[in-house]
Amino acid sequence: MKVVRDPVDLPPAARTVAIGSFDGVHLGHRRVLDTAFETGLPVAVVTFDPHPRVLLGQPVELLTTLERKVELLAEYGVEEIVVLRFDRELAALTPKEFSLRYLGPLGAQIVVAGPDFRFGHDRSGDLDLLHEEGMLTRVVEPVPGVSSTTIRDALHEGDVGAAASLLGHPYELDGRVVPGLARGARLGFPTANLVFAPHQLVPLDGIYAGAVSGLGNRAAVSIGVNVHFGGGERRVEVHLIDFSGDLYGQRLVVELWQRLRDEQVFASDGALAEQIARDVREAKEAVRPVLLDGGRQS
Repeated sequence: MKVVRDPVDLPPAARTVAIGSFDGVHLGHRRVLDTAFETGLPVAVVTFDPHPRVLLGQPVELLTTLERKVELLAEYGVEEIVVLRFDRELAALTPKEFSLRYLGPLGAQIVVAGPDFRFGHDRSGDLDLLHEEGMLTRVVEPVPGVSSTTIRDALHEGDVGAAASLLGHPYELDGRVVPGLARGARLGFPTANLVFAPHQLVPLDGIYAGAVSGLGNRAAVSIGVNVHFGGGERRVEVHLIDFSGDLYGQRLVVELWQRLRDEQVFASDGALAEQIARDVREAKEAVRPVLLDGGRQS
């Protein structure tokens, strides 16, 4: 798999190009990728960083970091990815300029995207325009009920099972481990405290069951302000079950499988520790909501 910032860094070839944000690499995105693979040509994905809404000053909650998006695309079988920096210069390009600057060097023979894809200044270009200019195009209709907005709505409600059914994989938190207040360790349940890149969506506060990708450990995950200790900064704290080691500075990708309960205030720290022990038992018994197939659909 090769990831580049400029199409000229890929070897010359005739390609099918799939274009879009691919945030979350959900089932609708997979349909776009499947359509691209079906053309029989080598497939390159063109995506953008940062998300176009960031430059436009619009609110956005991302379902994946750029790093995780690239990994998910690779897992699905994409071998070439072009990450275009979405800045004012790119946004100002006319559709013709965009095509000459990016699609031409990619050797794009066929361009595949969803029906809402737009490009060029003021979103003035679309697949119909490319078709009129003589390029083969494939407009891929959405998967009914699947959209990034619907997934975000489910996560805002803490329904990680519904989100997983639309994503095609469990929702993941992708962050770095930083020092915390060590309250969990004092209660007998040490936690890895995560910080995130800007704009990443963190679901509804509460206690979740999940697992840490790569390490494979089950996890009990606390999202919230630690109401038992009087509230404060919103934190994500991950207790890795049956794990011992130093994780400071490391990247963790944490799958969320099930929301167990709300944050609560307890009569004592001992009562809180007893509840955490119950949470850990539930996390050990939790079932992963959706199995990743690790590649594209047949």
